[in-house]
Amino acid sequence: RYGQPGFKKVLERIAAAWKQDHEKIAGQGARIVEALREAQTAQPAAAEKIDAKILSAAYEQFSRSFDARDGGFGSAPKFPRPVTLNFLSRFYARDPSSDSGKHALEMDLITLRKMAAGGMHDHLGGGFHRYSVDRYWHVPHFEKMLYDQAQLALAYLDAFQITQDRQFASVARDILDYVARDMTSKEGGYFSAEDADSLFEHGKPEHGEGAFYIWTKNEIDTALGNAAEIFDFHYGVQSHGNAPEGSDPQDEFRGKNILIERHTIAETAQHFQKPEDAVRDLLRQSREKLFAIRSKRPRPHFDDKIIAAWNGLMISAYARAAQILDEPRYLKSATLATNFVRAHLWDDSKKTLYRSYREGRGRVEGFADDYAFVIHGLLDLYEASFDIEWLKFAIELQETQDRLFFDGKNGGYFSTSGKDESVVLRMKDDNDSAEPAASSVAAHNLLRLAQIRDKKQWEERAEKTISAFRTTLSRFPSAMPQILVALDFSSRKPRQIVIAGKKDAPETKALLSEVHRHFLPTTILLVADGAEGQKYLGEDLEAIHRMSMVDEKPAAYVCENFTCKAPVIDSDQLAKLLAQ
Repeated sequence: RYGQPGFKKVLERIAAAWKQDHEKIAGQGARIVEALREAQTAQPAAAEKIDAKILSAAYEQFSRSFDARDGGFGSAPKFPRPVTLNFLSRFYARDPSSDSGKHALEMDLITLRKMAAGGMHDHLGGGFHRYSVDRYWHVPHFEKMLYDQAQLALAYLDAFQITQDRQFASVARDILDYVARDMTSKEGGYFSAEDADSLFEHGKPEHGEGAFYIWTKNEIDTALGNAAEIFDFHYGVQSHGNAPEGSDPQDEFRGKNILIERHTIAETAQHFQKPEDAVRDLLRQSREKLFAIRSKRPRPHFDDKIIAAWNGLMISAYARAAQILDEPRYLKSATLATNFVRAHLWDDSKKTLYRSYREGRGRVEGFADDYAFVIHGLLDLYEASFDIEWLKFAIELQETQDRLFFDGKNGGYFSTSGKDESVVLRMKDDNDSAEPAASSVAAHNLLRLAQIRDKKQWEERAEKTISAFRTTLSRFPSAMPQILVALDFSSRKPRQIVIAGKKDAPETKALLSEVHRHFLPTTILLVADGAEGQKYLGEDLEAIHRMSMVDEKPAAYVCENFTCKAPVIDSDQLAKLLAQ
């Protein structure tokens, strides 16, 4: 095309060159690989910790690209990139009263609200599609990915903790309930994805993107009857379709509607002069009717692989939701998924985690992100259940990950273990994108574990991992917002909250409930239960060993580096300590 040789001709020329100049080409290849290896291992001379001022530099970069009207960063297409939201919420928590802290939170919350209202959000079935082709979060690429559901659920949970706005909790529940209903196997593991395309009708071969999700106005009005007028107003339904100009270049959505909340409940109620509760109930009932109709359509194909890394992310989401929303069913889901991972993806005899499962365990051994994400899930599950077995499993996986993937010379984690001789060059992911880089999550894991077990070597390994990406962070810190979350953690005083008491006692639960009301991203939560859990924790932490109830009542100890303030037994007293 345009004077360029065709693919067949290119292959013929490559074959001829290889035959004629085999040794020369092989030599050039070897030199290229060596140059890449040197670039991969080259590090700046300075070995000191990265200055936390880099957090402000990242904040400034995000501020410059923020879309103040529609949320998100940059223009179309827009991806959710939850790692950015993770950084912003934690940057806010460093100094909530500062102008930069307030603006960081504003960027976070505007983005979350706009995404929740947009067409990228499945208003009928829950969950989020992959990305938006326009700047308005309206027309999505309709694929649904497990890693998006997990990370977005966590972002909405963080926003709820910070603001206590029930809207954010509602969106988090919406995501988690979708995954529980549609993306969870009978054994408890989580499936990977749901395709964008589906058949238009049963028994006919024609298919298209979003066919399962889009509606004509007539379909909606026929289904909803008298409720249609309010529903159509609220969700922007139009007879000619509602895809914004320029967002449908293939003309796939002509006359079709992708539901988007054009108005708030308050605005819709005012427009129709109805009470807000009445409008809210009408919209809920209308969504339920349309969901029932939609469920009879041909469904998109499921990718039913169960991937260790993505399950780790989802375990984190359910475990955190169990705490913040006080939902036992979410804890049950996280526990079942973790049992699945341990039973089907972990080989205890080989001390090896495997990548995936589908009708049996796959042959590919886990990558660094599989270990890092599962460890992260286990640490969150421990803090939700205080089952010491999950902490022990996390430590076992961490030791294995360090042995297989850690670069002892320069820091950071290689993506591959080095066992596969066909891998010419082991690389480290230096970009937190749709999924965080393994090193970013691993650094955070190490910092948490270092506090729980008082292991200085884990803290040093975390700092060495963060420093391994000094060049990237100095030039473009917003490329790795998740490793900046770890940097934020490491740059602040270690803080622990220990509840001394039986974990199922009502008084213990009341104290834990108070903790869960607060956004405390750099705090470790432990329970000294007077049993095996406390004994295990006390092996390395003498302070834990000595903690006990006060006057036979569960007590909360708030500590910095395990130097603790006087214990309190009342939730109001605990709230005052946490606010300091």
